Amino acid sequence: MDYKDTLLLPTTSFAMRGNLINNESKRYAAWDENKVYEKMKANRKDAPKFTLHDGPPYANGHIHIGHALNKVLKDIIVKHNYFNGKSVRFTPGWDCHGLPIEQQVEKKLGGKQKKELLQTAEVRKLCREHAAKFVDIQRDEFKTLGIIADWKKPYVTMDYKFEANIYRTLCGVANKGLLIERSKPVFWSWAERTALAEAEVEYQDKESHSIFIAFELDDAAKTKLNITGKAAPVIWTTTPWTIPANTAISFNPNEEYVLTDTGYIVAKELLNSLVEDEVITGKVVQTFKATEFENLKAINPLNKRESRLILGEHVLMDSGTGCVHTAPGHGEDDYRVGLLYDLEVVMPVDETGCFDNTIVKDKLIQNAEDFLGRHIFKSNDDLIDLMGDAVLKVSKFTHSYPHCWRSHTPLIFRATRQWFISVDEKPLAQDSTLRNIALTEIEKTMFIPETGRNRLKSMVENRPDWCISRQRDWGVPIAFFRVKATGEVIFDEKVMNYVAMIFEMQGSDAWYSMPTEHLLYPGSGYKADEVEKVTDILDVWFDSGSTWNSVLKSRNYDAGEYQADLYVEGSDQHRGWFQSSMFLSCAVEHKAPYKAVLTHGFTVDDKGEKMSKSKGNVIAPEKVLKEYGSEILRLWVASSDYQGDLKISQGILKQISENYRKLRNTFRIMLANINDLETLTAYEDMGALDQWILNVSSEVFTEVHKSFSEYNFVHGMSTLNNFIANELSGMYIDMTKDSLYCNAKNDPRRMASQSAMAIIAKRLLLLMAPILTYTCDEIIDHAPSIIKGDVTSIFDLVYEPITTGKSDFNAEYMTKAREGFGSIVDGLKKEKIIKSTLELVISTDSEIALALNAVDAEDWFVVSTVSNEKSQEILGSFEVEGAKFSIAKATAFKCPRCWKFQATAEDCTCKRCEEVVA
Repeated sequence: MDYKDTLLLPTTSFAMRGNLINNESKRYAAWDENKVYEKMKANRKDAPKFTLHDGPPYANGHIHIGHALNKVLKDIIVKHNYFNGKSVRFTPGWDCHGLPIEQQVEKKLGGKQKKELLQTAEVRKLCREHAAKFVDIQRDEFKTLGIIADWKKPYVTMDYKFEANIYRTLCGVANKGLLIERSKPVFWSWAERTALAEAEVEYQDKESHSIFIAFELDDAAKTKLNITGKAAPVIWTTTPWTIPANTAISFNPNEEYVLTDTGYIVAKELLNSLVEDEVITGKVVQTFKATEFENLKAINPLNKRESRLILGEHVLMDSGTGCVHTAPGHGEDDYRVGLLYDLEVVMPVDETGCFDNTIVKDKLIQNAEDFLGRHIFKSNDDLIDLMGDAVLKVSKFTHSYPHCWRSHTPLIFRATRQWFISVDEKPLAQDSTLRNIALTEIEKTMFIPETGRNRLKSMVENRPDWCISRQRDWGVPIAFFRVKATGEVIFDEKVMNYVAMIFEMQGSDAWYSMPTEHLLYPGSGYKADEVEKVTDILDVWFDSGSTWNSVLKSRNYDAGEYQADLYVEGSDQHRGWFQSSMFLSCAVEHKAPYKAVLTHGFTVDDKGEKMSKSKGNVIAPEKVLKEYGSEILRLWVASSDYQGDLKISQGILKQISENYRKLRNTFRIMLANINDLETLTAYEDMGALDQWILNVSSEVFTEVHKSFSEYNFVHGMSTLNNFIANELSGMYIDMTKDSLYCNAKNDPRRMASQSAMAIIAKRLLLLMAPILTYTCDEIIDHAPSIIKGDVTSIFDLVYEPITTGKSDFNAEYMTKAREGFGSIVDGLKKEKIIKSTLELVISTDSEIALALNAVDAEDWFVVSTVSNEKSQEILGSFEVEGAKFSIAKATAFKCPRCWKFQATAEDCTCKRCEEVVA
């Protein structure tokens, strides 16, 4: 007889292969059509809230693998909180202003010169169109990654209401007394003709001069110091082009200085190293305290102008000469010490990095006309020649130097009139400075990983005032009026509110297209011809740094609550978005905009190298989706340690694809095994093995859920994969095949095992739903009602932990016994003594093993019998805690239905199978 038809073989409509490439887009379209994001909000209407505030990507170009990593990680976190029962909000956004978009428009127009022929309003219109195009492109690309978000109403920084709220944030900073306009050296990109903020600076190697120059003391200084003959402080610089702007030489106030018999003055501590390096020669003839030099004068050898000797704590003794060339127009430290001594800020360099007419007018260089209009970097050698014998040593060296993040050209420090947010001022009605408020808030914030705290803290501790003004066209204008007669800026609240109202209705383009009389508040007390507009625009980091106000605090979006529960971005954003958001929120609201900050690393190839087109190692999200589907990309994100750099390659994606296949087939076999289950067996009515797997599952799932809640997805996935491969698939599913396939349909033992699988499958489904949302939603389509009830979507379910009870099963002991058995079986199979463990019986004196139900013991080892009856021919034996287990071949006959060796005669069924068939 063919017994196949009498078996209850697993059955499910859930396919073995996901066909992700074709099916994902269809499922997402259905989600879109059914407004799943709105449905998620409705499902958790009165639940505790969770807000993840999206850091805006830049609306310029297609998304890359770094974008995919960032958005998928955010989506997994949001969905984990959703399936954990919370009311989630995820409003995606885009940065739309700034230099890169303006550069793209310049290219389309044919260069800067052609762009400058257009009115500002026309340039801004073209920039707006460019950004809008890529917002639409990127939105569609993010959707293909399975991201659920408020795509119907994202935030876009160039929307009219948004621009008005960026401007209102600026006004809020001004109202707190933290907005300052002053001439101060800032990072300046001569290639882009604009100031840059710290976050826009990247460091690359550059070859620079190393030059030592002697500045001879004037006669009055020599007389006061009782010096006869030559006496010249020696300065060291890497920027000869800044010597025309020198106004002082700084000495360390706590150091001693020496005069050599060759006429040179240097710090005593650095003398030996300077002699060794053949910068100077000679023996010490006089020693001075630094304070003796204060306010004396030396002569600049380039232009014979006076250079004042001053004291500064910034002068270090780790290199140089201890006498620091000071040009307040070209350096932060120089500027600060210059304020103390009221030094002139000389600035002879124009916006393009060339010497301007100041060098002629103020006679800053001999033969100044020869340098007029010449780029500073092309002037170094000639300036050195002009200084003649005053130059003691010249060499070149390569060092890390600030470069523009867009043009990748070396930057300069250049004093210009700019707008700053003062980090060391106290906001009005506050006892603490903005810097200290931010530092206090950093201590209150959770950081994942914890190392982010010190990283952000050190940047906040050391940063200078934030230069927020830019000299470009495409951005939110610093829309203030200045009184022509006095230069005073009008910070009247009604005037500013009126401008904000116009921006809300017509956008910030109105600042350029509307005449002053239409922009000026009618009751301001000023006439239009008495004032002029400030023409600078805001740093794009101000735009994104104020999104907490424009998105979370305004009523324009259903985006969640301020403070946000979480910000998630790459680790480079400690110096960017995390910092700018912190400062603006602390300035206006005196607290951080977020409760927690999570940072991830960057994507690299399998060798750990940065991706670049020239290396040919770039992996685009689009390519992964076409070859594998987004579920594989999502599983890669969840399975990678995002706290460091994340490796991705074809080989890695193939391995992730294999992991997905195992996960999918584990779900499939469980669904197939429970296809006819109608009611769940209570825990206390289950067998020992069913109780065991539920206990293990409960512990594992609790640990995994905790890891996921702490955003430690890599640990959670590792724990889950080990459980699935070992206890679930490797043991339990194998152990229960006999009762599931061969027992009667309503046999209590079979139903108990089905119940355990149903409970595990549902919890596993909801643990994986944030990561493999497509697959889990597909499973709901094919799952029996015992799992899904009357729901039609994965989004209608909530994760609940497995509840268990007390079990007498000694899992630790029996696992050791199974391992001992397995080591002998491996040898028997290699020697081809057996093909299946069902050919074996176990004889033991173990009270623990014999206390088990006989069928439980058989299924634990997947053998035909476990008893205390001794066998004749023993194939192997092992011990567990003193108890002996002996393995032998079964002597009964093989049941043709269940294949256990329990039949009394050949070709006859065993007693169990006989009853079931009958």
